[in-house]
Amino acid sequence: MSIAEPTPSIGLTTISRTVASLAVGVVHTLERAVVGEGRMRTARGNAWEAVCADRARADKRAELDRLVAELAAARAAARRAQRDRQPVG
Repeated sequence: MSIAEPTPSIGLTTISRTVASLAVGVVHTLERAVVGEGRMRTARGNAWEAVCADRARADKRAELDRLVAELAAARAAARRAQRDRQPVG
Protein backbone atom coordinates (compact mmCIF):
# COMPACT_ATOMS: atom_id res chain seq x y z
CA MET A 1 0.00 0.00 0.00
CA SER A 2 1.39 3.32 -0.93
CA ILE A 3 0.16 6.60 0.41
CA ALA A 4 -0.22 9.17 -2.30
CA GLU A 5 0.79 12.66 -1.28
CA PRO A 6 -1.81 15.29 -2.02
CA THR A 7 -0.99 17.55 -4.89
CA PRO A 8 -0.82 21.20 -3.91
CA SER A 9 -3.67 23.19 -5.36
CA ILE A 10 -3.74 26.83 -6.13
CA GLY A 11 -6.60 28.48 -4.31
CA LEU A 12 -8.17 31.88 -4.46
CA THR A 13 -6.16 33.09 -1.47
CA THR A 14 -2.90 32.03 -3.08
CA ILE A 15 -3.74 33.96 -6.21
CA SER A 16 -4.79 37.11 -4.34
CA ARG A 17 -1.65 37.00 -2.17
CA THR A 18 0.49 36.65 -5.27
CA VAL A 19 -1.25 39.57 -6.97
CA ALA A 20 -0.90 41.72 -3.84
CA SER A 21 2.78 40.85 -3.54
CA LEU A 22 3.42 41.75 -7.16
CA ALA A 23 1.49 45.02 -6.77
CA VAL A 24 3.59 46.00 -3.76
CA GLY A 25 6.75 45.25 -5.72
CA VAL A 26 5.58 47.37 -8.65
CA VAL A 27 4.62 50.29 -6.40
CA HIS A 28 7.95 50.11 -4.57
CA THR A 29 9.90 50.08 -7.83
CA LEU A 30 7.81 52.91 -9.25
CA GLU A 31 8.27 55.02 -6.12
CA ARG A 32 12.02 54.47 -6.23
CA ALA A 33 12.12 55.50 -9.91
CA VAL A 34 9.89 58.57 -9.55
CA VAL A 35 10.93 59.91 -6.16
CA GLY A 36 14.53 58.79 -6.07
CA GLU A 37 16.56 56.83 -3.56
CA GLY A 38 17.18 59.74 -1.22
CA ARG A 39 13.53 60.72 -0.87
CA MET A 40 11.96 57.31 -0.38
CA ARG A 41 9.66 57.03 2.60
CA THR A 42 10.98 54.78 5.33
CA ALA A 43 9.69 53.66 8.71
CA ARG A 44 12.28 55.89 10.37
CA GLY A 45 11.16 58.85 8.28
CA ASN A 46 7.52 58.19 9.04
CA ALA A 47 8.28 57.92 12.76
CA TRP A 48 10.22 61.20 12.71
CA GLU A 49 7.35 62.95 10.92
CA ALA A 50 4.96 61.64 13.57
CA VAL A 51 7.24 62.93 16.35
CA CYS A 52 7.43 66.34 14.69
CA ALA A 53 3.66 66.45 14.26
CA ASP A 54 3.17 65.53 17.93
CA ARG A 55 5.56 68.28 18.99
CA ALA A 56 3.78 70.82 16.78
CA ARG A 57 0.41 69.84 18.26
CA ALA A 58 1.82 70.10 21.80
CA ASP A 59 3.25 73.56 21.01
CA LYS A 60 -0.09 74.75 19.64
CA ARG A 61 -1.92 73.29 22.65
CA ALA A 62 0.50 75.06 25.04
CA GLU A 63 0.04 78.34 23.17
CA LEU A 64 -3.74 78.00 23.37
CA ASP A 65 -3.53 77.19 27.10
CA ARG A 66 -1.36 80.29 27.60
CA LEU A 67 -3.85 82.48 25.73
CA VAL A 68 -6.77 81.11 27.74
CA ALA A 69 -4.88 81.75 30.99
CA GLU A 70 -4.14 85.33 29.90
CA LEU A 71 -7.79 85.93 29.01
CA ALA A 72 -8.95 84.47 32.32
CA ALA A 73 -6.48 86.67 34.24
CA ALA A 74 -7.57 89.77 32.30
CA ARG A 75 -11.21 88.98 32.95
CA ALA A 76 -10.57 88.48 36.67
CA ALA A 77 -8.65 91.78 36.82
CA ALA A 78 -11.50 93.57 35.05
CA ARG A 79 -14.00 92.14 37.57
CA ARG A 80 -11.83 93.26 40.49
CA ALA A 81 -11.50 96.74 39.01
CA GLN A 82 -15.24 96.99 38.48
CA ARG A 83 -15.95 95.74 42.01
CA ASP A 84 -13.48 98.26 43.47
CA ARG A 85 -15.15 101.16 41.61
CA GLN A 86 -18.66 100.41 42.86
CA PRO A 87 -19.68 102.60 45.77
CA VAL A 88 -20.48 100.82 48.99
CA GLY A 89 -23.61 101.71 50.82
